Amino acid sequence: MASEGLEGELAAVLGGHGLCVLSCDSEPAGELLAPVRLRRNVCYVVLAVCLNEQDEVLLIQEAKKECHGSWYLPAGRMEPGETIVEALQREVKEEAGLHCEPLTLLSVEERGPSWIRFTFLARPTGGVLKTSKEADAESLQAGWYPRTSLPTPLRAHDILHLVELAAQYRHQARHPLILPQELPCSLVCQRLVATFTSVHTVWVLVGTEGVPHLPIAACGFTPTEQRGGIKVAVLRLLQECLTLHHLAVETKGLLGLQHLGKDHMDGICLNVLVTVAFRNPGIQNEPPKVRGENFSWWKVMEEDLQNQLLRRLQETSVVPVNR
Repeated sequence: MASEGLEGELAAVLGGHGLCVLSCDSEPAGELLAPVRLRRNVCYVVLAVCLNEQDEVLLIQEAKKECHGSWYLPAGRMEPGETIVEALQREVKEEAGLHCEPLTLLSVEERGPSWIRFTFLARPTGGVLKTSKEADAESLQAGWYPRTSLPTPLRAHDILHLVELAAQYRHQARHPLILPQELPCSLVCQRLVATFTSVHTVWVLVGTEGVPHLPIAACGFTPTEQRGGIKVAVLRLLQECLTLHHLAVETKGLLGLQHLGKDHMDGICLNVLVTVAFRNPGIQNEPPKVRGENFSWWKVMEEDLQNQLLRRLQETSVVPVNR
């Protein structure tokens, strides 16, 4: 029965769906975790890469004093009470005058759990392109530009990589379509699909307190966790059950994203794919020994799930997370 429940969880996460966050398996020591709040201790930013049928990208001209007249992708901070998709659509409408439909999450950037930016590939669905006659505090105007001939000056060159990432995805999708799942969460946390592979066998680390489940690590807001970024929470959880000095741990990227935004639920759960391997593999065909009783390795026996996991690992079929 436990295996059936784990198979259901893993299938849901691999499919980009969400799962309720009931508790965390790892929390930062000495830190009292309270629900996160936008504008208080977290800032989420949304950014849209809108491409049209002519392979042009939607840019807006900034009105803000510090970057007045420069060009950038439609972007901005989320407001309390919004879902991630609502925030994205609001920003595109305010800054460019257009309605849009997000197609997939493209990239996540973070500066620790207190600042996270979500970049989406989106397509226009209506509205009227903002001209200089409609200039306001949100933007001066918007326009469509060939990807290879963007206007200058750009507010920042970080968008060049994002525009290219969107074009590559449209040409050949590296991962399935992934959109935020509207599920409540009070913390910034990560659900781990931590894998160990050997030949054609995959093991997944599970939490064993209560019903066996994919483990969840809460992100802390101490200076150490802020400096180290959200990967610190992953390493903390693994350090609690594994001896890491002889292991190589890598966060491959996101399988999915959960956030609600309503009813003061500003937390986010990132479903992350992680690999655990021996630094000197030799003939190690079994996963590293688990310390304690709160975690164990689960051997994935269901063939379709095993193939999905192996494919996602081999092709790095995930949303990248960057600092």
